[in-house]
Amino acid sequence: MKLLNVLLVAYSFPPAGGVGVLRAASLARYFPGERIQLDVLTTRNASSVGADAALLNEISAEVRVHRTVTLDVPFTIKKRIKAFITGRNSSQSAASINSAGKSSFLKRILQDILLPDPQVTWLPMLARTARKIIKARGIDLVLITVPPFSSALLVERLRKEFPHLPIVIDFRDEWLSTTIDLVSFSHSKRAQKIARSTEASAVKNATAVVAVTESARHEIRARYSLEPDSKFHMIPNGFDATRPRAPVFPARNRENGAAYKILVTYVGTIYGSTDPTWLIQALQGLPSELKSRFKFRFIGHIEEPRFRDALLELGDMVELMGFMPQSEALAAIDKTDYALLITHDPLNVAAKLYDYIGAGKPILATVHPGGEVRRLLEELRAGWWVDSRDTEAIRQLFIDTATEANSRLASYRADLAKIAQYERKILAQRYAGLLHWIAEDPGEDDRLTYAGQISGTGE
Repeated sequence: MKLLNVLLVAYSFPPAGGVGVLRAASLARYFPGERIQLDVLTTRNASSVGADAALLNEISAEVRVHRTVTLDVPFTIKKRIKAFITGRNSSQSAASINSAGKSSFLKRILQDILLPDPQVTWLPMLARTARKIIKARGIDLVLITVPPFSSALLVERLRKEFPHLPIVIDFRDEWLSTTIDLVSFSHSKRAQKIARSTEASAVKNATAVVAVTESARHEIRARYSLEPDSKFHMIPNGFDATRPRAPVFPARNRENGAAYKILVTYVGTIYGSTDPTWLIQALQGLPSELKSRFKFRFIGHIEEPRFRDALLELGDMVELMGFMPQSEALAAIDKTDYALLITHDPLNVAAKLYDYIGAGKPILATVHPGGEVRRLLEELRAGWWVDSRDTEAIRQLFIDTATEANSRLASYRADLAKIAQYERKILAQRYAGLLHWIAEDPGEDDRLTYAGQISGTGE
């Protein structure tokens, strides 16, 4: 297998922090061991929830990282603009900007310019720099990971100049059926039209399309019936079994019955697709003696003040700990009794799920009842789930957790063999194999055969 020169395009890359960084960071960590010489094109000033310099230390010095400046606004300002445009109330957004007709005019301007998303301001510099790197470094294949979905516009631009260059677009989130409604910057008709045309162009001009769940792969593939099935692949996210963890505190004494606090930890951003409203209502309805049994810790950014305010209404039951670097967040998972998962998304799987299963923690989940997360939880025997919008079912989940206490934890039997297949190193090896195969330009028969092999779950 010859050495493959790959350019990985990722808007967010260490030292930027957050779950959106981890897929690109893990590929950069493991690709050099898979006969891939990697260049990374990223931003110098990415808008991110925080910084995590430790992730950068894990990437080999063999990886050449190219950083460009983007005109994207800082993370906190972007969230205020998003709240203003979408009409979601924030004490520092709509209220501070609003003034009759002026706010309506400003909304229309922002909705029409910052599309498909605010990171579109990076595109001119991105395209110019990518062309230079491809020529100067003898790049054999370009891998573009989205979101931000505006980076998908790069596919068509590169295709015009490099008609035979293999280009792979990696969708960390399915866009048109889920993300655009749950967490999109703009929901206008123009935004939806541009999103559809952007994705269609990217899929048409890409050599291959990679999704992170089988449901998302089917959803994307169904929109483009004229494209060969062999173009669409699935490689999931995963967890890192090789990263050192902080020492785990000794197990707390569980013999003291009601005096023992059940620690439940959530890691990740609270936003549209993880709206905690129904969870909060369920917990507020718990009998007072059961409320005192729980401590809920939320680690990560909370996008909207209304979510923060609602969580704080839980009083002593809740602790908001803010953003933490990945190593600290993983250490916090190690110390918890249960990991908490909230998602209303039927297609995408939050990256935190893989960190939860990698830590061996039983999961208490409120999920879309027909979604991919439910399927994974059941298949991996990773925890207990209820409908994310069924307040009574959520309440009963926590009643059962409190009343069964030790017996529930003792009964947890995850499928460790299946979980092991989601280790990031294993998945990076699969991804590297896919890229080598694409770069070799196989015939149609080989494409169909290999696509069926590499697009599976690996189980």
